[in-house]
Amino acid sequence: MVTLRTSIPIILLGLLSLAEARGQQVKPAVDVAAPLVIGQTFTLESKALGETRRINVYLPAAYTDSATVRLPVLYMPDGGIAEDFLHVAGLVQVLTGNGTMRPFILVGIENTQRRRDLTGPTTNAEDKKIAPKVGGSAAYRQFIREELMPQVKQRYRTTSETAIVGESLAGLFVVETLLLEPKLFNTYLAFDASLWWNNGQLAAQAGTLLQKSRPAVTVYLATSIHGDTAATRRLMALVRPQAARLGNWHYAPMPEETHATIYHPAALRGFRVVFKPQAKAAR
Repeated sequence: MVTLRTSIPIILLGLLSLAEARGQQVKPAVDVAAPLVIGQTFTLESKALGETRRINVYLPAAYTDSATVRLPVLYMPDGGIAEDFLHVAGLVQVLTGNGTMRPFILVGIENTQRRRDLTGPTTNAEDKKIAPKVGGSAAYRQFIREELMPQVKQRYRTTSETAIVGESLAGLFVVETLLLEPKLFNTYLAFDASLWWNNGQLAAQAGTLLQKSRPAVTVYLATSIHGDTAATRRLMALVRPQAARLGNWHYAPMPEETHATIYHPAALRGFRVVFKPQAKAAR
């Protein structure tokens, strides 16, 4: 009996110690990860292209912090999440945040058939080999003008100011739009534009196209060590004697960059130049 009575506390202590040890092994519940939201996305049924297109939008703090402010819009081909949208949105966020760029709504157009949409017609057999179908830039421009722009104006508080930025074939589309339909945007930024397309016909026709009546616009061109610097310089040479009529054109050769690296540093420089905030008048 004595042994039994003295054993009970020992057994209880053992059970308590076991329960305490088990309690220490129980891990707290892990918080469920939530989506990281940097903007908005929507789809648009396009009659001009005969397909559904995804549109990604970044709204800067100047927009989201206000219920009334209206902002200009920067459009970008190659605007998919897996394309150039994220790093360009990051530039807009940083530059507007540090006051070296005016705030813009960024509208990225995600690709479906990039080489079809961003190229004009070509007679060059090698050009035609890059994709099953090329030469669809006119339809793509119609999509932007007649379907995307009205939808953006309906969805967001915008001003009448618009801009477009693109690199490589998207840069070719930017320059083609600049020369063929200059009223579509106020500002054009093109980096390493593929001006070699169709045996360089777009650049060759630039002299004639620039003679036509056209609005004064802002243009920023940049080329890497792999870019078509010769054609870009010829284009700028045509502009200089008519600068007062054609607007503000800038050219930044960037031989330290390659075709694969030029987009981000060129956009950083370009945005600071063409979207520079206006100096406040001294009181």
